[in-house]
Amino acid sequence: MLHYSLRQLEYFVTTAECSSVANAARMLSVSQPSVSKAITNLEGQFSTQLFVRHHAKGVSLTRAGERLLVDARSLLRYARDLQQSFIDSGELVTGQVEVACFLNVAPIFMPALLADFQKLYGNISIRLHEENQDKLISGLISGRYEMALMFDLVLPAEITINKMAGFDHYILLPEDHRLASKKKIFLGDMKDDNLVLLDIPPSREYFLGIFRSLGLEPRVSLSSPSLEMVRGMVGQGRGYSLLVTHPHLDYTYDGQKIVTLPLADDIPRAELGIARHAQIRPTRAMKLFFDFCTDWFKKYYPRGGSCRAEPPLFNPSAGSLSEARRD
Repeated sequence: MLHYSLRQLEYFVTTAECSSVANAARMLSVSQPSVSKAITNLEGQFSTQLFVRHHAKGVSLTRAGERLLVDARSLLRYARDLQQSFIDSGELVTGQVEVACFLNVAPIFMPALLADFQKLYGNISIRLHEENQDKLISGLISGRYEMALMFDLVLPAEITINKMAGFDHYILLPEDHRLASKKKIFLGDMKDDNLVLLDIPPSREYFLGIFRSLGLEPRVSLSSPSLEMVRGMVGQGRGYSLLVTHPHLDYTYDGQKIVTLPLADDIPRAELGIARHAQIRPTRAMKLFFDFCTDWFKKYYPRGGSCRAEPPLFNPSAGSLSEARRD
């Protein structure tokens, strides 16, 4: 017989996310003693301490608390999904999905993808989070995020990823670069040029690894975690860059024309996919979102090519990118 309740788990999860009993109570619209009692009861039931209390500084999870947080989030999601399945007619699915995305990729895909998804499934709420790869992984492991759109790079065993699309690498040059008129370019052609490096986990080691696999050591002159800062520096003639993520227009924020050239070296494509924790039971809303993403990428970004919307998909006279796709 169970001696703890879903409400106690909800109080526990909210306290963990707020790092404060007082803040959790405010968010839950209950009294602070109610939250404290629920946590104390859970600790009694599991015979372990779940939080370390810091005087006037909130609380932090113990190792046992971190383990429970993953399962508690999963159980609460399943409980909500179970309840909703009896409320729904069987045809209309509602719910909420916590979706995260690699932050330099999110602006390229998520606005159009989510707009198209909401047109079909307006009763499913998507909460979008943008993070670097390390935080995406930790968020999936902790159960904070249910799914994440990310590259298939340096993933732990407990994270599974379904690849949605593969993208070619390219060289980014200022408009007046001596090689800007070439059709393709080898990395070796850039050995005497300065590299503006995208410096965000795991991009830094990934791109440097490509150079080293070809026996090259780039001259890194500048680096930034921001894709648009990298593009801006290239546009101002501060160097070149090796990239995968490709915004639609070849202009920087400050109006400089930049040139993108396919990489001539034989480098495996970068694989983008939907990742989740292998042990998390997917809700119906999660399944619908996953299936939609699979079809969406297959239609608009068939495997291979540039990591951007191709010009035929963009029609300035249409009200949105999604509307242009339906023409």
